[in-house]
Amino acid sequence: MNAQNDTQKVSNSSPAAAPVSPAATAPASTATAPARNRRLLWLSILSGAFLLIGAGYGAYWATVLRYRQTTDDAYVNGNVVQITPQISGTVVAIGADDTQFVKSGQPLVRLDQADAKVALDQAEAQLARTVREVRNLFATSAQLRAAVQLRQSDLDMARKDLERRERLGNSGAISAEELTHARDAYASAQAGLLAAQQQLAGNQARVDGTTVEDHPDVRNAAAAVRSAYLEYSRTVLPAPVSGFVARRNVQLGQRVNPGAPLMSVVPLDQVWVDANFKEPQLAKMRVGQPVELTADLYGRSTVYHGKVEGFGAGTGSAFALLPAQNATGNWIKIVQRVPVRIALDPREMAAHPLQIGLSMKAEVSVRQDNGARLPELAHTAPAYSTDVFQSPDAMADSRVRAIIAENESAALAKPSDKVATTKSRVGDAAGARSGEATDPDLLAQVRRQRGH
Repeated sequence: MNAQNDTQKVSNSSPAAAPVSPAATAPASTATAPARNRRLLWLSILSGAFLLIGAGYGAYWATVLRYRQTTDDAYVNGNVVQITPQISGTVVAIGADDTQFVKSGQPLVRLDQADAKVALDQAEAQLARTVREVRNLFATSAQLRAAVQLRQSDLDMARKDLERRERLGNSGAISAEELTHARDAYASAQAGLLAAQQQLAGNQARVDGTTVEDHPDVRNAAAAVRSAYLEYSRTVLPAPVSGFVARRNVQLGQRVNPGAPLMSVVPLDQVWVDANFKEPQLAKMRVGQPVELTADLYGRSTVYHGKVEGFGAGTGSAFALLPAQNATGNWIKIVQRVPVRIALDPREMAAHPLQIGLSMKAEVSVRQDNGARLPELAHTAPAYSTDVFQSPDAMADSRVRAIIAENESAALAKPSDKVATTKSRVGDAAGARSGEATDPDLLAQVRRQRGH
């Protein structure tokens, strides 16, 4: 009973039981209206801002971003020129070490030259000997021509003697034995002329249509000199291009074989970027499209400008050392990437050089997507070339010409003088012989024989 009475007292004394007048509630509703309006205003402002941002981003995407393909899976790549010997030898000098810059043609490795020098001296001596032997062939041809003319003169004299003796034999002025001797002398002169002509033909076959320098024996010996000279020049390994030395693994005294990698030269002025784009990004990508690149080395403040130079013939996984086996049962589809080569501006490369393997971010503008995606453009000119290996050939040819000139006789240039001298000697001999067998002398001899 006491608890119920206490409850009634509390409820009777509660203010909620008192009636609320309209005048008391009017100020409260008036105070909440401005706050609600402010919230609506801010919501409207924020909604409008978001709408403007969305519209701006949509316009920016429609005009710019939809024509740009970006990837950060891009790295600097370039040529790594290996220095390999062409002959076997022992390393006696090393001209450059890692991180050092070398110029094209600068000696990098030197091999022992003793064996190559001996072989070169032997080849040069053989060439000089061959030139002199060929000179002897030409001189022998001139001698044999003179011998043929001499035999021809002997034959003419034998024929004339035979004709005279036959006339005298018909008249009984000479004996039959003497006529037989004249006929034998004529036949012997014919055989001598034929033998001389055959000797001349055999020797002429070895020199006909050639000179000392163009003779096959001389050319063969000259080729041996060139080969020995090239062998000698290859004891020095020059730098094919200008660049920085990397991966040197050759040591002094090391015995190297042809093709063994000794060191590498990296021309950092010939680098490019290989950007690996996903398959959907390649649909509108074409050769020649402009590219903007940034390097992690320099940050976003340095922007490189390049262009798409070409596309890889396959995805990276297709040319991997262990290609994916997609025919297996546990197969998961993975978006493939294709390497895209990007050429850089040489002037920007000179101002901010890059090294092979650095990370890049590439952004390609695909707005101009005309033309074939994989154009078949054949290049006739070599992409890379060097002339540091051409000088030994020219020097070897110069040495060969010098050896031939030193051993070629100056008298060989005037073979007509020798022939003319030989002809005069033949004429004198023929005249002497004919003077000894003139007709008056023959008649006097016949008369003396008759007198006996």
